[in-house]
Amino acid sequence: VQLVESGGGLVQAGGSLRLSCAASGRTFSDYAMGWFRGKEREFVAAISRSGGSTEYADSVKGRFTISRDNTNDTVYLQMNSLKPEDTAVYYCAADRFHGTVRTVPGSYDYWGQGTQVTVSS
Repeated sequence: VQLVESGGGLVQAGGSLRLSCAASGRTFSDYAMGWFRGKEREFVAAISRSGGSTEYADSVKGRFTISRDNTNDTVYLQMNSLKPEDTAVYYCAADRFHGTVRTVPGSYDYWGQGTQVTVSS
């Protein structure tokens, strides 16, 4: 599956951004999806194949929301109340094999190229 992120940019602290990740090539609903950030691929959020289960890093709980549209083969990350420490390259990833939501980057099989998010103070 091919993944293409979009929606990154420069925003002031306290602002919002919505990232999108468009998938192609395979049946999107067969994949659990995750968002990670930075060179170390820090876990941000993940969502199950159906969208019925989600998981968030403690650092983003209450501020970020992950969702998916299996009709349009897209996963989203709504980011509110952004902080300078949220600055990073954000990557979406697809997990074909695990039945539960995973927070470890090694569980994911496919990755997008990333989109830069910069939060100014």
